[in-house]
Amino acid sequence: MHDASFAVVARAGDRIADLSTPRPVIDEDRLAANIARVQSYMDEHGLNFRPHIKTHKIPALAVAQIAAGAKGINCQKVSEAEVFAEAGFGDILITFNIIGQQKLERLARLNEKIPALKVVADSETTIDGLAAHFSGHKPLTVLVECDTGGGRCGVQRPEEAASLARRIAAADGLTFGGIVTYPKPQSAASVEAFITETLDCLKSDGIDCPIVSNGGTPSLFEAHLVPSATEHRAGTYIYNDRQMVRMGHCTEDDCAMHVLATVVSRPTADRAVIDAGSKALTSDLQGFSDYGLIVGYPQARISSLSEEHGVIDLANCTGPRPQIGEKLFIIPNHTCVVSNLFDTMVFHRGGVVTRVERVAARGLVW
Repeated sequence: MHDASFAVVARAGDRIADLSTPRPVIDEDRLAANIARVQSYMDEHGLNFRPHIKTHKIPALAVAQIAAGAKGINCQKVSEAEVFAEAGFGDILITFNIIGQQKLERLARLNEKIPALKVVADSETTIDGLAAHFSGHKPLTVLVECDTGGGRCGVQRPEEAASLARRIAAADGLTFGGIVTYPKPQSAASVEAFITETLDCLKSDGIDCPIVSNGGTPSLFEAHLVPSATEHRAGTYIYNDRQMVRMGHCTEDDCAMHVLATVVSRPTADRAVIDAGSKALTSDLQGFSDYGLIVGYPQARISSLSEEHGVIDLANCTGPRPQIGEKLFIIPNHTCVVSNLFDTMVFHRGGVVTRVERVAARGLVW
């Protein structure tokens, strides 16, 4: 039986305009410029940079990020970290509470395999589970996760962070590595205040805090406004997307990923249908009312998605409208989700394919 997941989708030298669609395509020059721009910013402000691989899930791109000066990488799940450890990465931070015997067993194998594995915890339950499993083995480095306004995981007060740090430091098999946060954008002052108070609590307990890890592409260019942080984590910046354009972090010309789609129907004068639905374009709205920005047709709106169809509303278009057979370049609302929808990514320069990379950690969410 033919395995479509291993079909040849493109070869170096092919024209991306000739590719079968839907298909994400990555502009090599924009990719390289995004990596260089952010690393230069971090270097300028004396911050270690730890790229989050959840955006691309491709070891070759993480290699490029490290070569540019990144300190290590950030993974979200044990399964992602396993792929990147196998690819030779030795400094990995997993920013997710790890709970359950199967995950702990895999985590222990990772900890033996790579020199600098780090995880996070925001509760006594998580810490005690880690301690019970790692007691008597190679110590695992644990950072306390703090909620500084992002509203996801994390302790709510600096005193709680200090309490968990004491618990980690006292546990056989664990080493306290510092604190980590994923803040909401434009909140640098409150983040710094939370971190400063936490560091004061730790200092009064005689506990060193080697790492203060701040995070997020939405907070990327205000990282220098959190001077107590030692490192910053970000993922989306490598491709950029429509959300990042809206936030002012980049322009459309900095977006390295486009989803290439073909117009397959024009049922009415005001409606076009493309072959990219929810299985190719993320259904994440990210605050938008439509599902991506069509390059060259800014007034056209991808108004709805079904699995294989994307419906485009052309009612507001005052100029030419896309025709059947035309290929469209779409900037997705959120690139990270698109990466998890495809087995491979096609890279190009000037519209000519340079390489095809397997999305090695695709689907690894456990």
